Amino acid sequence: MSWIYLVIAGIGEILGVMGINKVNQEKSLFAFTWLIGGFVFSFIFLTLAMENLPMGTAYAVWTGIGTAGSAVAGMIFFNESADWRRIIFISMVIAAAVGLKLMT
Repeated sequence: MSWIYLVIAGIGEILGVMGINKVNQEKSLFAFTWLIGGFVFSFIFLTLAMENLPMGTAYAVWTGIGTAGSAVAGMIFFNESADWRRIIFISMVIAAAVGLKLMT
């Protein structure tokens, strides 16, 4: 169950980062609520995941999901570059997170 919590926390991290971008585009109550809500959601589930997972592994996987997911969300929703080199490096982040999961 801890790994599921960690994936949910990663999704919250992606939403929080998307909220940062939204705040940069428009300073509205909705944008700030999105930003704060995403990170609060993320931290709640990260806390739950860390009840049974080692801190270093949980944090590394959480940031990996957030990093890769935010980059992909930027490509999909914010017209950021989808250069093949960027895709390779995102894949490396995901591979590192999978490797950490396999080692615990």
